Amino acid sequence: MTTPDEDRARKRLRNARGFIFDMDGTLVLGDRVNHGLRPLPGAVLMLEWVRDRGVPYVVFTNGTNRSPAHFAQVLRDAGLPVPDDRMMTPASSAVVMFTKRGYKRVMVLGGRGMTDPLREAGIEVVLPVAEAGPVDAVFVGWFPEFRMPELEAACEAVWGGASLFSASETPFFASAGGRALGTSRAISAMIRSLTGCRLRVTGKPSLDALRAAATRLGVPAKDVAVVGDDPLLEVPMAHRGHALAIAVATGLGGAGAYDHLPAERQPHLRLRGVDELLDLVTTELPLFYALESCHDRDARLRFH
Repeated sequence: MTTPDEDRARKRLRNARGFIFDMDGTLVLGDRVNHGLRPLPGAVLMLEWVRDRGVPYVVFTNGTNRSPAHFAQVLRDAGLPVPDDRMMTPASSAVVMFTKRGYKRVMVLGGRGMTDPLREAGIEVVLPVAEAGPVDAVFVGWFPEFRMPELEAACEAVWGGASLFSASETPFFASAGGRALGTSRAISAMIRSLTGCRLRVTGKPSLDALRAAATRLGVPAKDVAVVGDDPLLEVPMAHRGHALAIAVATGLGGAGAYDHLPAERQPHLRLRGVDELLDLVTTELPLFYALESCHDRDARLRFH
């Protein structure tokens, strides 16, 4: 027996035109440095289902220790069918944000997972060193090698007029051993404490991240289903863009994780995992997406 709210959420799921899947805690779990990824129940079949029906999707992780293409390869090695162009990170949305602002030089506190996408987009990457010169922005991500000289360089850049961006402000990410500590929030907090500057987040749960992902999907944000495990990330992001918020309990969002939140911050659907989502879409959505696929195929034939 479902409630009226659940019925409305299931109707929205039937009308969803694309999916944004979180990675850690939703599709896979790895260790505390994001290695040894293993698919969670239903993850492989769920991605095969959307692929086979031509439903647009992206996998969006807040991790920046790898480039999007590297993450996609790691997921493929783990058995998940994720092409390079279906993978996004905060560096992906940062490229969109920096390009719109006309930024040319960006100081990066992080590794190749952050620098490679920026360089591929034609943005000059500046290392956090003394005498770095003027930059448009300071971009903070996964950076366990962080030291005082990098802090000084980042503060000097901000004092010189650079804007501060963080890949993620959530303190943790899901791992097989429980929650693991990130670095972006801690580093950004130090820079803000010293400079008093404002901060903008490029990854989840920012509206910028949702819009970048929706643009990649080619559908309006309100028509997207966002699937994730973190009460601080996917659900708030979905609400900000009026998307469908689907919470799974296989990562950080276990039993009781949403009980203290007001109604407007609750997920529209709470599921045990993507295996239950797969059950829903295969029992309630197959005809809808079969018809959509036929329409798309007919349109392509007419176009050509």
